[in-house]
Amino acid sequence: MTDVEPGDPYAEAAVPLRARLVRRVVTAGGLGDPGWRAAFAEVPRHVFVPVYYRPRPAGGGFSRFSADAPDSRARASWLAGAYADAPLITHIRGGELLSSSSQPSLMAAMLEALQVLEGHTVLEIGAGTGFNAALLAHRLGGEAVTSVDLETAITQAARSHLAATGFAAVAVVTGDGSLGWARGAPYDRIIATCELPFVPPEWLRQCRPGGLVLAPFGGGLIALRVTGAHHAQGRFLPAPAYFVSLRGAGAAAHPAPEAIGPEERVRSTTTPPQVLDSELFRFLLTLLAGELQTRWAFGGRGAAITAPDGSAARADRSGTVLLAGPRDLWALVEEAHALFDCEGHPSRDRFGMTIHGDHQWTWLDHPDGPNAWELPRV
Repeated sequence: MTDVEPGDPYAEAAVPLRARLVRRVVTAGGLGDPGWRAAFAEVPRHVFVPVYYRPRPAGGGFSRFSADAPDSRARASWLAGAYADAPLITHIRGGELLSSSSQPSLMAAMLEALQVLEGHTVLEIGAGTGFNAALLAHRLGGEAVTSVDLETAITQAARSHLAATGFAAVAVVTGDGSLGWARGAPYDRIIATCELPFVPPEWLRQCRPGGLVLAPFGGGLIALRVTGAHHAQGRFLPAPAYFVSLRGAGAAAHPAPEAIGPEERVRSTTTPPQVLDSELFRFLLTLLAGELQTRWAFGGRGAAITAPDGSAARADRSGTVLLAGPRDLWALVEEAHALFDCEGHPSRDRFGMTIHGDHQWTWLDHPDGPNAWELPRV
């Protein structure tokens, strides 16, 4: 790829912005691999995000930024934002975030953790804008990369962006990413850009033995070494990672939680809601309890958590807990907090995941140790 693309009116202005983004990522400790540094320096991100959105304060909807804005200052703002080290919302449906372009420094960390080598083939789950696939194609060649997404609008846009930047050889498939893409298997690497409730079994069957699956899970990134069609194991990377949830057959169900009112179960606790302020604690809680949603309650004096099975808990600073649904979610908070303190606030890379046949579980320090948590059967 060249720095200035024919027919791109923003190509010249984008060159210094792209160089500045690379410097920022390198200064922060990323892009130590020269191959990935070259990819980020040469693939024009702005072509992949001709339109993006940013949330307005206090739930006021979204502001739109586009390459075709009528005002020159607005176009300059769009271009500068395209090279910010920040995620960019690219598809919204009914006020719901559908797809985005991930933060470049996080993308760099994931691509480096993928440990690709010349001749490897890669399956990407979640096409997004096509930018991540373009970076992979820059390193490995377009024929080595397959990208799958459930939404036709997303795959059509990704194909267009890839063709415009010289990576038309990338196979962009409209399909259920939770089922992988058997037609191109086996792959040496599988990388997901969507949050998982569990690792779809099809991915292991489509990954070559000795290959690697890298995926967001529980607010972290799990790197699984595949040892067979039904077996894999690995540890989490140290950094946090938040992505749009996986959609399709492998998606988690999200029934509405039970309403909490005075008539619901009430008990007391010595574990204050402030523990949920810790992002690292919430990661441990998710591994132990499964997917949860957290929000502030009682005018900021407490917290509420809800789970996909309809369970809910609300705790205030006085130690009162209100419960609804089949599980006592605050009991899980108490259990996780006791472990969190006992283990000295363990970092993400002390945790791992094992897949053995139909069973998947996460663990602290060792897969056969006392702190292990079974995921729902798949």
